[in-house]
Amino acid sequence: MRGLARFGPIRLWARSLPFRVVLSTIAAAIVILFSTGWFLMDQSSRGIMDGKTQASVAEASAVVASMQTTLSTTDFRTTSASEQISRLARDAASRGQAGSQYFVVVETPISQIGTAGLAADSIPDSIRQAVANGDGDGLWSTPTMIRFTDQREEEPGLVVAANLDAPGQEPYPIFFLFSTSQEQRTLAVVQQATLATGVFVLVGLSATVYLIALQVLRPVRAARLAAESLAAGHLEDRMDVVGTDDLAALARSMNHMAEELDKKITQLQNLSLVQQRFVSDVSHELRTPMTTIRMAAEVLHAHRAAFDAASRRSSELLSAELDRFEGLLTELLEISRFDAGAAELSLDDVDLVGLAGDEVNSLQRLAEGTGSVISLDADGSCVAEVDGRRIRRILRNLITNAIEHGEGRPITVHLRSDDQAVAIAVRDHGVGFSAADAGQVFNRFWRADPSRGRRVGGTGLGLSISLEDARLHGGWLNAWGRPGLGAQFRLTLPRRAGEELHGSPWPVVPPDVKDLTRVSIR
Repeated sequence: MRGLARFGPIRLWARSLPFRVVLSTIAAAIVILFSTGWFLMDQSSRGIMDGKTQASVAEASAVVASMQTTLSTTDFRTTSASEQISRLARDAASRGQAGSQYFVVVETPISQIGTAGLAADSIPDSIRQAVANGDGDGLWSTPTMIRFTDQREEEPGLVVAANLDAPGQEPYPIFFLFSTSQEQRTLAVVQQATLATGVFVLVGLSATVYLIALQVLRPVRAARLAAESLAAGHLEDRMDVVGTDDLAALARSMNHMAEELDKKITQLQNLSLVQQRFVSDVSHELRTPMTTIRMAAEVLHAHRAAFDAASRRSSELLSAELDRFEGLLTELLEISRFDAGAAELSLDDVDLVGLAGDEVNSLQRLAEGTGSVISLDADGSCVAEVDGRRIRRILRNLITNAIEHGEGRPITVHLRSDDQAVAIAVRDHGVGFSAADAGQVFNRFWRADPSRGRRVGGTGLGLSISLEDARLHGGWLNAWGRPGLGAQFRLTLPRRAGEELHGSPWPVVPPDVKDLTRVSIR
């Protein structure tokens, strides 16, 4: 079916609105014309045949009345009834043949009298039976096919039957056969004219509907092209407004939308420039006071041994909180760059195995302070085109988060790669989180347990920045966790910058969790 959809009427139906309109119109017109033609032919046939039947019955009735009058005035003492019947039948046949009006057959007990060459089966048995059962005062009629005993072709006709009454004799059935060939030819002409008219109407209607569809769709197509042009960034393009009808109103609406869109985009661009300038100004203005505060704090921290206990503790808290404040300020400025769209990549071919090993070694001491041990599980070397500084920051944030929530249990950094992508997964076996919280962990300043304090520092922005860094690379950052089973954060990056990801070399669910339904969660 997919193959058929690429070609022929199915593709035209799917892609061409004029084709659908014309085809629907043709289908509706065929139904209407067929119904109208059938009604017209039915009424014509009824009218013509009813008229022929009435005329035939009237003609036959007049002939029968004349013959019956002659029989009534005949002196049967000088002639027999059969002789008179035969004479009247031959006279009636002669008159019918003279004007090619009808054929006559009179059946007597001895023979069949009437038009010569007429086949006996031209008279249906049904009308013979009706005449035989009649009271002799009525007329009967029915369609038939008139057949001949000579070389003449059969033709459609109408049989009108009656009874002739002779005194002292059984009724004599008489049959008049009227040809309806002329009426059939008239009906054929009417049928041909109806069919030709239907074809002409159908073709003309299809052409008219197609032209109307094109006339209506031309502004719609122009609107589509204008919308595509606007989407491509050509905000100065406008549609031509012609006339005052609904299509002109559509063009005016499209132009108004383009103007408003241009204004909004200009405002957003100006706002983005202001935000970028703000970020740059804040970064520059805070650098000097922060440097001064840092120098003063270092001096106090270096001479804390000479202070009393309260002052010494204050200097230590000042130094620790100043470190955290600097980290928070740096991450806030980075988040602002992401929001302003000012973040850019500095791409280079980086050995991710070496980078991950450096980060594991640098954070090993911090992990040991909480009882955890970090190990690296890498399958050979892996070189990818990435921004090394941002990937290092992502890995640092993920490992720090694992140390924070790892409950002193082992932490493993897995690194796998294939021809298209590379995956770095940080797996811990700590408190974990519910499946419903998997979409919340990357929100800024979000905590699964608000009452839980931070033990290894952090600002609450690390995972948010990591997600933005991953997106900036065109990669994925997925989170999996279950209460009591720990968590795993998986970073997937394309091997070459700009390539689209279609899969990851490492699964989202850790391989060590085989069947969640069999694991006891406590």
